[in-house]
Amino acid sequence: MSILKKLWIGKMAFDRSQMDNVLNRYRNTGVTIGENVQIMNSLIDQGHGFLIDIGNNVTITGATILAHDGSMKAALGYCKVGRVIIGDDVFIGMGSYILPNVTIGNKVIIGAGSVVTKSIPDNSVVSGNPARVVCSYDEFIERHRAQMETVPVYDTYWPQKTEEEKRQMKQALTDTFGYDP
Repeated sequence: MSILKKLWIGKMAFDRSQMDNVLNRYRNTGVTIGENVQIMNSLIDQGHGFLIDIGNNVTITGATILAHDGSMKAALGYCKVGRVIIGDDVFIGMGSYILPNVTIGNKVIIGAGSVVTKSIPDNSVVSGNPARVVCSYDEFIERHRAQMETVPVYDTYWPQKTEEEKRQMKQALTDTFGYDP
């Protein structure tokens, strides 16, 4: 086995260990978390974590998930609280906010920067502020599968790219987009 492969396998083990630490930190606040969940650079309501359920095969990137709304705390002495339930096979994009009393169905993609104020049905892609359904999950995947026939598709995972591959990719993606694993 090459030294690079050994280093890569070691990095993956370290990354899994880091992710386990993140998940365990949230579990310790009461968040229910399924299998194959990745939470990166995100903030999940730790004070009301027991009101949050996250399903299987979920990726949360740079998002905020709140089970409480403290806007009336000073005036009323109470925060508004509500459950947040996230289904299976969900992707929550960078900079998104999930507010209390929201259920996100299965097979849902939430676009970057979205503010989810109402429940999202299964098989949906949503974006915006407030988030609105823009198409079905299935339509979205098929559209991108078709686009992969006409734009560059790269097979080397980003940490393994050579400097030459990076240079070629930078040049090829000047006025189009591509797909990377």
